[in-house]
Amino acid sequence: MNLTIDVTNKEKITTVSLAGEVDAFTAPKLKETLLPLTKESGQTIEVDLQEVSYMDSTGLGVFISALKSTKEHDTALKLIQMQERVYRLFKITGLTEIMDIDNTVRGGM
Repeated sequence: MNLTIDVTNKEKITTVSLAGEVDAFTAPKLKETLLPLTKESGQTIEVDLQEVSYMDSTGLGVFISALKSTKEHDTALKLIQMQERVYRLFKITGLTEIMDIDNTVRGGM
């Protein structure tokens, strides 16, 4: 399956909306898009994961790299609207403790 990435900017917030699967095949494309955004000082990057149905450890690695980059460049990273199965992956790896995650999904969870 593919991954669709849509980036929109509004003031100091950049929203990255994802749809599909984040895995070893699609993660490089996500990293290519996401990491440059984390280097724009003062920005908040919101990653909307509502339409992400699957993520593996490669996807987690992209978000860890993005988090490190935000700390180096005075930006913020927030993951929003995560499906339960994807949220569990972040929870069991302990990433919910170090990342800003709002896993409220429209339509219930």
